[in-house]
Amino acid sequence: MTQPEIPERMRASVLLGTRELAIEERPVPAPAADEVLVRVGAVGVCGSDVHYFREGRIGDFVVEAPLVLGHEVGGVIVAVGENVDAARIGQRVAIEPQRPCGRCRECRIGTYNLCPEMEFYATPPIDGAFAEFVTIQAAFAHDVPDNVTDEAAALLEPLSVAITSVRKAGIVPGSTVLIAGAGPIGIITAQTARAFGAGEVIVSDLVETRRDRALQYGATRVIDPRTQNPADLDVPIDAFIDASGAAPAVQSGIRAVRPAGTAVLVGLGNPEMTLPVEDIQNREITVTGIFRYTETWPVAIQLVSNGQVDLDSLVTGRFGLDEVEQALESDTDPDSLKSVVYPGR
Repeated sequence: MTQPEIPERMRASVLLGTRELAIEERPVPAPAADEVLVRVGAVGVCGSDVHYFREGRIGDFVVEAPLVLGHEVGGVIVAVGENVDAARIGQRVAIEPQRPCGRCRECRIGTYNLCPEMEFYATPPIDGAFAEFVTIQAAFAHDVPDNVTDEAAALLEPLSVAITSVRKAGIVPGSTVLIAGAGPIGIITAQTARAFGAGEVIVSDLVETRRDRALQYGATRVIDPRTQNPADLDVPIDAFIDASGAAPAVQSGIRAVRPAGTAVLVGLGNPEMTLPVEDIQNREITVTGIFRYTETWPVAIQLVSNGQVDLDSLVTGRFGLDEVEQALESDTDPDSLKSVVYPGR
């Protein structure tokens, strides 16, 4: 395929400080030998982007220099490095937004998400994708079929979080799972749990409209934790997945898990919280967290392509590159679920 014309410069939305954004013109990056250049089509707004925008940090990750946010990315390959097959030019892709070192113990044993030298989009000091073009190693640009939209290609990233969570939870056909939080991750996780065969998916959330929405996206029933204790449910809970980050939800969820069950902590909350250790010990509950993902994009693409997970209808806000601030503030709207930025607009 003939290589499309590529400009020398591009526009990018840059975080200069807490709640301070600016549009900058930057050189279009040149792909290294093992990389591809992607014209960005759509970028999902993640809670981590909002944290960096509002607080300038997430735990030990601190914004100390101008940073381009955005790591949920779909687009089209427009150029390739010298070691990449030129036939890839023109392919629509979803980006797995990370670059592990490939040499450390974690990389060698397959847990490359835990690589201590990881370079991850929109995690200081690595720039993300609120820009017209980005580069990524060719192996981390995953081809998507025509029935996966640009928006869905971008949202394969949070779907990958859900797949990792469901895998960690040990969900198999017939499992009963309790999910705390009906935000974007909770909703996508509910769909994923059903796709993995969960027989019952119970979603807990404080907000009625969110509970109602969960019933449209995989939940078999919902509960208000203020009026119903998850530990009093009438079915044994095989696994609990927290997508809220709220300490009360974590504590009650762990107490609801059956003996020898599993609790998976996903939501971003306080860096430290009190856990019901006696319950964990006496009932031999496995408590674990997740940090990003490994080898999830092929599964995610299949789940979306065959209709088992619906990502397109989750998009409730669409913004251009000049509207990134509005996109980052859109979570204050109770009807907002997932916002997407379109750098080419």
